[in-house]
Amino acid sequence: MNANHVGARYPDSFGSFAVAVPQAPIYLGATGNAVATLSITGSTYIVRRVTVANATGSVALANVTILTSNDGNTSNAVTNAAALTTVTGSTKFQDLPLSTAAASTVYSTSLYVYVGTAAAANNAVEITVYGDIVTL
Repeated sequence: MNANHVGARYPDSFGSFAVAVPQAPIYLGATGNAVATLSITGSTYIVRRVTVANATGSVALANVTILTSNDGNTSNAVTNAAALTTVTGSTKFQDLPLSTAAASTVYSTSLYVYVGTAAAANNAVEITVYGDIVTL
């Protein structure tokens, strides 16, 4: 492999990769802890941005938080709780505000979606976490 070619590099050599994605749409019709688990790429990563998009229907009333634990403990928050006020359809998106801890933490755990306020039944979104892969 010739390391001076971009094609020879791995994702840990670059930034702003999708480091966590859902396996299926995330339904926001009910409140709860760990309504979805986001699959992680790499063994350690830094979170730079969390984007909610591709809604089926309006989820503007929903309130979500991304956590590192599946028990709803907000002291493990990667994002602050946020109402999805701008996600009113499939062509709208919203970036969630990162928690203070996310600014200086290298994560190595799965991420979970906590729904504090539900949207209408059967409304779903895709949540993608972007960042830097520290270790594959």
